[in-house]
Amino acid sequence: MSPVRRCSRTACGRPAVATLTYVYADSTAVLGPLATYAEPHCYDLCAEHSERLTAPRGWEVVRLSGGSAPSRPSGDDLEALANAVREAARPQERAAGAGGSGARTADPMEVARRGHLRVLRSPDN
Repeated sequence: MSPVRRCSRTACGRPAVATLTYVYADSTAVLGPLATYAEPHCYDLCAEHSERLTAPRGWEVVRLSGGSAPSRPSGDDLEALANAVREAARPQERAAGAGGSGARTADPMEVARRGHLRVLRSPDN
């Protein structure tokens, strides 16, 4: 068995790039990015068949973003992940400063904190 999932359309052997799901209660066909796992009531489609998809009369087709191309992490996503890992690697600093207001004044750019979110001062100020 090939690790690459193929298009569900008869006689089409191209690799699948999108997954089609029908929501019968809403008369809607939802076409989105390729699902992580093959589901029994979903259909994997290649790029050509996903672009040419039509629905029965009275039905609506909802195309989710990234339906015909696999999404890749952007540079911002990778930088945010790296920053989160760095933050998690410093538990001693957070534990020491959590007792008083020292945690809020440790970073001169930090104005306020709510949970894991921080409000930073503008670099222009």
